[in-house]
Amino acid sequence: MTRALFISLFSCLIAINQASLINRCDLAKLLHQEDLDGFEGYSVSDWLCLAFVESHFNMSKVNEYADGSSDYGIFQINSHYWCNDYQSHSENTCHVACQELLSPNLLATIHCAKKIVSRAGGMKNWAEWSIHCAGRPLSYWVTGCHMG
Repeated sequence: MTRALFISLFSCLIAINQASLINRCDLAKLLHQEDLDGFEGYSVSDWLCLAFVESHFNMSKVNEYADGSSDYGIFQINSHYWCNDYQSHSENTCHVACQELLSPNLLATIHCAKKIVSRAGGMKNWAEWSIHCAGRPLSYWVTGCHMG
């Protein structure tokens, strides 16, 4: 029994260790530096809410779907439309390899997210943002963060 508990705990620690999490305020500062505050009418708070509802700030998150596509990175960008996973058909609108969307520097991810938001629908292209963030007060997402 003790051995099974130890193995279970060890497996959880490995899974947690493999996640590349970014601090909310560090992400806010980066988004501000990359001119996302006000981009296409969306605030840094919108972007933070999106990152939280999609990945819980996990830059290395990958979600696989039955249709063969996958969502990648902190904003969960889909391989069918936006990036090339070299496994399934992709429109690759962002002209980027999906693996680049898992990079901790987030520049490829931010560049691609800007393309997505610039399209019709804006952030509504992310269903989770529409459900959990749209039309809600979001200023608390930047509380305590010094972006200047």
